[in-house]
Amino acid sequence: MTIEGRQGGASKRRLRLGMVGGGRGAFIGAVHRIAARLDDRWELVAGALSSDPQRARDSAADLHIAADRAYSDFCEMARAEAWRPDGIDAVAIVTPNHLHHPAARAFLDAGIHVICDKPMTATVAQAEDLAAAVEASGRLFALTHNYTGYPMVRHARALLAEGGLGTLRVVQVEYPQDWLTVSLEATGQKQAAWRTDPVQSGGGGCIGDIGTHAFNLAEFVTGLHCTQIAADLSSFVEGRRVDDNVNMLLRFSSGARGMLWSSQVAPGHENGLRLRVFGDKAGLEWHQEQPNHLRVTRFGEPPRLVTRNGPGSGPAAAHASRIPAGHPEGYLEGFAQIYSDIAEQVAARIEGREPDSASLLVPTVADGVRGVRFISAAVDSSRNNAAWTALSTH
Repeated sequence: MTIEGRQGGASKRRLRLGMVGGGRGAFIGAVHRIAARLDDRWELVAGALSSDPQRARDSAADLHIAADRAYSDFCEMARAEAWRPDGIDAVAIVTPNHLHHPAARAFLDAGIHVICDKPMTATVAQAEDLAAAVEASGRLFALTHNYTGYPMVRHARALLAEGGLGTLRVVQVEYPQDWLTVSLEATGQKQAAWRTDPVQSGGGGCIGDIGTHAFNLAEFVTGLHCTQIAADLSSFVEGRRVDDNVNMLLRFSSGARGMLWSSQVAPGHENGLRLRVFGDKAGLEWHQEQPNHLRVTRFGEPPRLVTRNGPGSGPAAAHASRIPAGHPEGYLEGFAQIYSDIAEQVAARIEGREPDSASLLVPTVADGVRGVRFISAAVDSSRNNAAWTALSTH
């Protein structure tokens, strides 16, 4: 039974969302739930919120999920929800990385749309398997690279697509944090523990957790594809089994060159995602901690500060904005934009129409595959003394 068949065209309602992971003690699940509700497009109605059955039931009760839709296993949830007349329209997967593939595969096989946290999977083979499953199922798959939902990121992408910087030459992206400067995982802190466990995080630590965000942002804004990388991955904290700092050179298919730095051991940095792009006519800079500003400088002219919903911002920024100019809009709204855009795509399928074209900028399974190949290539490059390594073969 397909989703469209179950819905019967009755799309003038909140879409029904399920969630895998995100129960008591989790961080990112709450972020997803807030984001899904922000634009009033989704309602959480079902969940397999923990691998511990009692915690799963308690977490569901906390969130007012009916007892008969509080599942102890995501496979059970996929089967049950696929056959309910009021079954979920999509599932959000917010587990540690190693569970992304089996959970996503279970729901795709059941004919249910998937919204998945990044990185998409723990291995390239799993990523390619999911891509094949998405194609075979005909379902939507969205990856929550939330920074692509920021208004000024959308504006920067539109500006570059129009040739506003000329021929692109240099791309510099960085994402420093400091929260893992000491061995936080040794204290039992849950978020640090699974992110530094290669069994749960996959082969990359910092590179998978935030390096993939930096990589995705660079490709999303510029429209360029990175073809080769030379990566140096380090584990500075004694006993840490995954990388906590990444230095990398990038080569793009267009001939542009770039650098990427991501670190979780950089004291003084909280969430310093920053992108700078330079062409032969102009350059731009965007900083996540001042997300409503985009600095654009044409060669030989004074810098110009473009603000969200201010003079110079365009329809791409307006589409991703919710509040008047001068009021900060950022992290939660970026996530919300992903949820709102995927809701538009799901609703369009229900109603048998084309979705708003602006909603199609949501990262897809193809972006997920590129992200996992990026991690694999970075790990291989670093093991080979930062040798140039092609992404296409990973």
